Amino acid sequence: MIVERCTSERVDEWVRLRQALRPDETLEGHLRNAAFMLGSDDAVAYLVHDGRGNFVAFAEATLRRDYVNGCSTSPVGFLEGLYVEPLYRRHGIARMLCSTLEDWAASLGCTEFASDVLLHNEVGHRVHAALGFEEAERVVYFVKRLSA
Repeated sequence: MIVERCTSERVDEWVRLRQALRPDETLEGHLRNAAFMLGSDDAVAYLVHDGRGNFVAFAEATLRRDYVNGCSTSPVGFLEGLYVEPLYRRHGIARMLCSTLEDWAASLGCTEFASDVLLHNEVGHRVHAALGFEEAERVVYFVKRLSA
């Protein structure tokens, strides 16, 4: 398996994999997010392919300079998305991608790498634990609509 940094020439593959991870997001939303990340010095995406043109995984990260739950430094490398196609899971691809992103963040001066997972996403919790993340805290956000 080959890990390569995503470029504009590979956006279609990246977006296809992003749609598999986040099917509720529109194609336009995926394209907009990809364009933003490709145009930012504080964001990166990597793809994995088999050397024959079959792209099977991606991971993306940003530098977060605001407060990141559980962290005490800034900036923090932040895992924004990670997806491996089902047939390729449990072969170390997620670990390889995460390591690549950690190296990217460290090269920019980060000493912490963080992520988040929805409370109900138990698979995501297990994947993060297997990748060496430690749970820092649990948070429930609330909102109250105000009348005009």
